[in-house]
Amino acid sequence: MKIRIFLVASLLTLTFLLMGCPRRTTINQLTADPARYRNREVLIYGTVTNSFGALGQGVYELSDETGKIWVVTQRGVPGRGAQVGAVGRFIEGFSWEGRNLGSALRETDRRVR
Repeated sequence: MKIRIFLVASLLTLTFLLMGCPRRTTINQLTADPARYRNREVLIYGTVTNSFGALGQGVYELSDETGKIWVVTQRGVPGRGAQVGAVGRFIEGFSWEGRNLGSALRETDRRVR
């Protein structure tokens, strides 16, 4: 009986945790159908190819096998070559310091390998 209660509780906990995680999206999916992802939270994985930052804020370019996208952050930028999983809201027509960077991801969470 205790094992059954433990299993049910574990399954419910896992279900709630997975419901809060966005599904992995490729950069090509974002740029090919921006209206579908506009202001929605997405998860992308890739390699940092460029980064610019100061005082804990900045932008970094994330590249996967399907394309590249800029990620706006307020946590400091990861170094070039870092493998990053970025979670954030997809935005279109992003400008930073007078430069039009096109589509971007406004980061809410990050995992670095």
